[in-house]
Amino acid sequence: MISFPNAKINLGLNITSKRSDGYHNIESCFYPVPWCDVLEIIPSKELKFTSSGISVPGSAEENLCLKAFHLLKKDFDIPNIHIHLHKVIPIGAGLGGGSSDAAFVLKMLNEKFELDIGFKQLQNYAAQLGSDCPFFVENKPVIATKTGTEFSSINIDLTGKHLIIVKPNIHISTVEAYSGVKPKPIKTSVKEIIENYPITKWNDFLHNDFEDSVFSNHPEIENIKKELYEKHAIYVSMTGSGSAVYGIFDQSVINNTQYQSISILL
Repeated sequence: MISFPNAKINLGLNITSKRSDGYHNIESCFYPVPWCDVLEIIPSKELKFTSSGISVPGSAEENLCLKAFHLLKKDFDIPNIHIHLHKVIPIGAGLGGGSSDAAFVLKMLNEKFELDIGFKQLQNYAAQLGSDCPFFVENKPVIATKTGTEFSSINIDLTGKHLIIVKPNIHISTVEAYSGVKPKPIKTSVKEIIENYPITKWNDFLHNDFEDSVFSNHPEIENIKKELYEKHAIYVSMTGSGSAVYGIFDQSVINNTQYQSISILL
């Protein structure tokens, strides 16, 4: 069985408060994008995880894909498998690739072994693996709140727009990203901005709170944002807490835009 776990971007990201458990409450629009890893599950006498493509840090036992298997193995009598991940989505970029891989393992195991796990229960399992993981169960645009695990609907459609994602050779850890943010109350919600303001006005209102501290520590990332606007992007933002920066473009502009990046038709 093969699947293609996809990335996501954040349209706006507000850090609203710090929780008593040490995590932060956020508000953001999670938007899936068709930049994908490749994940294969095959029968095996022993449980095994291998990878190719971009190097995956840490031991196999620490990988979220195997953790997803063990999570279901506790509740279901599923046989050993060989999980192979071909890694394409950059790591530490804020694109949610690792979370997507884990969520897709849950969905694949549910389908392959006919476990009959309901949608909400799959999200509950995914939440035990990481904050972004539950999003990839349904994999559609949502407003994410609390730690990024509570979802509500949003009216948005970027079909026909082009997305350029630039990933510099910089890894920003979650610890580094959150150490520089100062939670603050929301003035205008992400949902209200996206649904009521034209995309040409998003730059004035739709903000990623991680940019303030990340740009101070890594001015080259801020320069990428400036350059994408110079190339006539409609809206540009850092995504998540990682180092990747995306620009949303009209078709007429993208044909004349060249950048060392990946270009995606939404």
